[in-house]
Amino acid sequence: MLATLAPLSALYGVVGCVRKSLYDNDKLAKYHAPIPVMVVGNITVGGSGKTPLIIDLVKYLQDKGVNVGVISRGYGRVDSRPALVHEGSTPKDVGDEPCLIVSETGVPMAVGADRGQVIDLLIQNHPTLQLIISDDGLQHYALHRDVEWIVVDGVRGFGNGKLFPQGFLREPIDRLDGATVIYHDARAERYADDALLMHLAPSTPIPLLGGKKSLSPQRVYGVSGIGYPARFFTTLTDLGFEVVEKPFGDHHDFALDELTDLADLPIIITSKDAVKIRELAKRSPHAIFDNVWILPVQAGLSDGVYGEMDKVLLKLGIK
Repeated sequence: MLATLAPLSALYGVVGCVRKSLYDNDKLAKYHAPIPVMVVGNITVGGSGKTPLIIDLVKYLQDKGVNVGVISRGYGRVDSRPALVHEGSTPKDVGDEPCLIVSETGVPMAVGADRGQVIDLLIQNHPTLQLIISDDGLQHYALHRDVEWIVVDGVRGFGNGKLFPQGFLREPIDRLDGATVIYHDARAERYADDALLMHLAPSTPIPLLGGKKSLSPQRVYGVSGIGYPARFFTTLTDLGFEVVEKPFGDHHDFALDELTDLADLPIIITSKDAVKIRELAKRSPHAIFDNVWILPVQAGLSDGVYGEMDKVLLKLGIK
């Protein structure tokens, strides 16, 4: 089956290579922002953990007094035009990940398909910004970037090493050359001492609707609408839960009946999915939401990651 996809993968690779070359050689115009841009992305299809990384980096920069902003495509939103993200924004308006990033950090943020227009909007409204982090957009070569960080899932790796659709690579592995690589893997012993590592540290599940209830390890539904749900299910298992896996597509827009069909067990969801499911609970109040729990996670970064961020600031002349 995979062999029959080889011609499509070859075509995908050629188109991507030609497109990148046209931008690299100034045959196609790039947008140059008036302030430095740092892209955080990946070269694989599916989740790699970049959103928790961005949240942690934003908090680190804010603590250092750096005026940082974030931009994103805003996947899953209805409108593709540039828009600012506020505390009250909904996933329908701006996408689920931007809602999560802003709720966790309060960072100035804007979304839209045209990254140049998005940056212009963000700077117009926040003229003192010193640095912009682009959430994904690694393959958006119309945007000039000063720094590239690529997140690699140390568990999935690069699969069979083939380009999509024969494999799950968006670009060849040599795309890592010249970029800063962050390995998402808790098994530090597999890497050199100077490798830049991150892992996701889970906390105790918390009620979707708030309160002081607690959930002990038991049989539960693991409900996920993220790019790589296997990691989420494994984390729940490691915490002692017996998980009935219920994966949905990335950026899935949940319907009420998809949850009410699971009323016989507690439901645990990701922080990203909680953004949409909270909105669903507001629109369609139901007893099922009293039995929905969020698994909070926080990025744990090696000291070298923060050291590398400091080098970026020095290189860009940001104080």
